Amino acid sequence: MKILLLDKNHPLITEQLLAKNFILEEDFSSSYEEVCHKIHNYDGVIIRSRIPLDKNFLEKGKNLKFIARVGAGMENIDIPVAEKLGIQLINSPEGNRDSVAEHVVGMLLILMHRLFIASQEVKNGIWLREENRGDELLGKTVGLIGYGNMGKATAKRLSGFGCKVIFYDILPGLSDEYATQVSLKGLQEQAEVLSLHIPLTDQSYYLIDGPFISDMKNDFYFINTARGKNIETKSLVEALKAGKIKGACLDVLEYEKSSFENLEIGENEDLQYLLESEKVIVTPHIAGWTHQSKEKLAQVIVDKILGS
Repeated sequence: MKILLLDKNHPLITEQLLAKNFILEEDFSSSYEEVCHKIHNYDGVIIRSRIPLDKNFLEKGKNLKFIARVGAGMENIDIPVAEKLGIQLINSPEGNRDSVAEHVVGMLLILMHRLFIASQEVKNGIWLREENRGDELLGKTVGLIGYGNMGKATAKRLSGFGCKVIFYDILPGLSDEYATQVSLKGLQEQAEVLSLHIPLTDQSYYLIDGPFISDMKNDFYFINTARGKNIETKSLVEALKAGKIKGACLDVLEYEKSSFENLEIGENEDLQYLLESEKVIVTPHIAGWTHQSKEKLAQVIVDKILGS
């Protein structure tokens, strides 16, 4: 089987697949058009997010048997077309769920206890105690939207902080020892912290908008390690300014390029507010980006390819 690797990943992918007599070709620089021109030569493709696998790409890949996405999100792939063409879709959310869960908790603690702000102040000769009084996680109700790999790993960790963890998911019957499933309305009535763990689909695009935020009974903290376009940034900024959202932890932004490599930066007052506000922590799409997750993501992909 001949496989094309379009993005750099952990070397264990090539090492283990070569040991199983797969034929591998790496191409980390060709353009979309150049890859489309040759994709018919391959039985499989391993990707991250550099090149979109749209209808045109998939139809040109006449011999493709599988697409393996090293990571969780599949929005870069035209899934209906791939399924229609009988191409198997593989991803590896199991590989970075622990990294994401730790990132959620880490950002939330930094925000609620003003750790970054206080540290920067002290380093600049400012010693403020009352102004940096924190807010505890203990006893808070945390609402998760999405209870797949990332949501479950996050609930497991938050339960250790003495939180009540609830979640909403489109699939029924997912309650476990760490969290209780509720309706979306039930989540909005109870949550004091809201964290997103959902893919980007037509249904989840701008899921969190002005009306959704208004329907939240409590003022709340917001965390997003899912996709930037799951929340309408304009509504987020308005809620932060009004105090409805007490603070936000953002690992993803609406303005990221589709490859997640950088931001589409222009004249944007909402983005500027997020980058300058003390109420907001922003990281560069690294929640699932640890040394350990890099290896685990790759191993999951190899195991699924070999088991398919």
